[in-house]
Amino acid sequence: MGNKSSLLLREEEIAQIHEETGFTPNQIERLYSRFTSLDRSDCGTLTREDFLRIPELAINPLCERIVHSFFADSSDDRVNFRQFTQVLAHFRPIKPSKENKLNSREEKLRFAFKMYDLDDDDNISRDELLSILQMMVGANISQDQLNSIAERTIVEADSMGQGKITFEDFCRALERTDVEQKMSIRFLN
Repeated sequence: MGNKSSLLLREEEIAQIHEETGFTPNQIERLYSRFTSLDRSDCGTLTREDFLRIPELAINPLCERIVHSFFADSSDDRVNFRQFTQVLAHFRPIKPSKENKLNSREEKLRFAFKMYDLDDDDNISRDELLSILQMMVGANISQDQLNSIAERTIVEADSMGQGKITFEDFCRALERTDVEQKMSIRFLN
């Protein structure tokens, strides 16, 4: 199986990415192969359009938010392989014996929080929550029901009475949720 992608990753790059993300060298090579197949322009980076061509992602109601998460640390609207693996590392299952910052409970929660924080102001407002709910349920629930859900959620989670949810509020609201399991994807070796 002569895949050109495995020839382009140097051993030291694989070692660095392994250290940063916790992915095994085999997983890194598989991810690199997927990355290069998405890189239609063959320039070593991915654009938003490259992500939107992934059928499984395109049908996700939160597609735009998921794609946005890959570009959060990008200054030129392009994502290189290292950035790609760092975002995916949030979805690695947590192994108690191996500490990795990117897929810790706190980082998984921070990643989820940023999906709701549309304006990146470190708070989730009622309007932001309503927008995400609309993306997720579409026309399956009436606008009045959505408004009621958003309002109730803000009231229950907002510990400071400011009409918005902080990261700390978000963590408290999800303290009994198995985020480690719900935000994990099994990556093949």
